[in-house]
Amino acid sequence: MSRLLRRDGTPPVPTRELTALSADGARIHVEVHGRDGAPAVVLAHGWTCSTRFWDAQIRDLAVDHRVVVYDQRGHGRSPAVGREGYSTDALADDLEAVLAATLSPGEKAVIAGHSMGGMTIMAASRRAGLREHAAAVLLCSTGSSRLAAESLVVPFRAGAVRSGVTRAILRAKAPLGPVTPISRRILKYATMGAGSAPDRVDTCARIVHACPRGARAPWGHVLAELELDADVRELRVPTAVIAGTEDRMTPPVHARALAAALPECLGLTELAGMGHMTPVEAPEAVTAKIRELVTAYLPAGGAGAGAGTGAGTDGTAEKEEVA
Repeated sequence: MSRLLRRDGTPPVPTRELTALSADGARIHVEVHGRDGAPAVVLAHGWTCSTRFWDAQIRDLAVDHRVVVYDQRGHGRSPAVGREGYSTDALADDLEAVLAATLSPGEKAVIAGHSMGGMTIMAASRRAGLREHAAAVLLCSTGSSRLAAESLVVPFRAGAVRSGVTRAILRAKAPLGPVTPISRRILKYATMGAGSAPDRVDTCARIVHACPRGARAPWGHVLAELELDADVRELRVPTAVIAGTEDRMTPPVHARALAAALPECLGLTELAGMGHMTPVEAPEAVTAKIRELVTAYLPAGGAGAGAGTGAGTDGTAEKEEVA
């Protein structure tokens, strides 16, 4: 078992926690791990996940990096918002708010996004905040459009019926219920490779089942109609792409299209036998790619301390609110 994953499920303890206020007033829960002044890495999780999805990366990178993770609105500890608050523009707003709250003016970071987190970065490609702070980008297991049309979760022939059923699944409001052996098998089939270890399947199942359906369904509506192809062409920053060869949610056709469209693509890495949950299924490979980007695109020793004051004197995470 990877040293990056813990069987007891104990999450890494952040140096500090804060609330970033997005453009519409939405409150975004943010954690900072590692020391101020270290090279900065910002991680954006995907649909139905949370900061806990990045635990393996945090454990490895926080030793010598400053790692920023946040809960997408309606996920984890970021509160749900009204119906109009779910959109790709909101994803971009939230990322900009997190960058402004955790990085000094002009400070660069490597920004990585998984699934909807990758779509967040695409949606923000024209934003001043992303262009100010992004030294390099990693897109993991994601796509920019045609998610329902290209998904292989529903085992039907490609066409209108398969796309319609996939859209219905994305938009479903039904509760997922507790994690059970049956629900784990379903989640593994839909989102992970056939050879994924049981403990990694369980980790993903517990994270996904903890997502409130009040956020899962409206974000599913956004994903069902996603159209970010034009935004990909505006992501003018060195960008690497990772995909699992057995990804049914966003099959490799999406990653190949991204690699072809990105203005500064650094290449596509296809992980044999991996599914959609690459940061959990193949933590060493994803973490190594992030480290590679830091080495290539961030100055040695970082670019100055991030916003905020660091850990409290009692050793606990300091909490603050940043507009």
